[in-house]
Amino acid sequence: MSRSVLFDTETTGLDPLTGDRVIEIAAIELFNDLPTGNQFYALLDPERDIPMESTRVHGITSAHVEGKPKFAAVADQMLEFFGDAPLVAHNAPFDFGFIDAELARVGKPKLARTRMVDTLVMAKARFPGMPNSLDALCRRFEVDLSARTTHNALLDCKLLAEVYIELTGGRQRGLTLETEQTISFAQYDAPVGRIVRLIEVDEEQKAAHAVFVAKLKEPVWLKK
Repeated sequence: MSRSVLFDTETTGLDPLTGDRVIEIAAIELFNDLPTGNQFYALLDPERDIPMESTRVHGITSAHVEGKPKFAAVADQMLEFFGDAPLVAHNAPFDFGFIDAELARVGKPKLARTRMVDTLVMAKARFPGMPNSLDALCRRFEVDLSARTTHNALLDCKLLAEVYIELTGGRQRGLTLETEQTISFAQYDAPVGRIVRLIEVDEEQKAAHAVFVAKLKEPVWLKK
């Protein structure tokens, strides 16, 4: 199975090169582009003020981050969760740039750009000339946005996971026989606006499928 990590950040501003810092990081694990329920989350002390214009975007104030850990305290845990998997984000250069700046401050190497998967680029290729913000994509794919009153990194990750499923071909990519199910969806809160259902197959259906497969030339189901 193919592992990737989808992540998002909230920040004090738009440019890490002028002193803006990360205040929130959220990441969720995907296998074959579907969430497993494993996640990383940190609300951080940015060691500077949070401007009001930024608070209007994500709702996080200096009072919310008072006493929270600094990036240095969670860097290793974050990198361990990332592993060597591809890293999925919407407008990924923005999030990569901020994470790289934080990593540089603690003497760690930047994230390899070869790992970057940018869902904004994917969306622009699929819907050229159309609005492709996360909100716009959620509306296009009928993902419930009612909980998104401000930008929240963990909620944005869950919404983006739903969008990413659609951009990569839809939920059918993750379907398996119930007896072969290896991802524990019970650990994962159902994505916003969707209900996760396991596909249960009875013995009659399995037998019919076996007959169908037997008629195919080199069926993928029989390959190891």
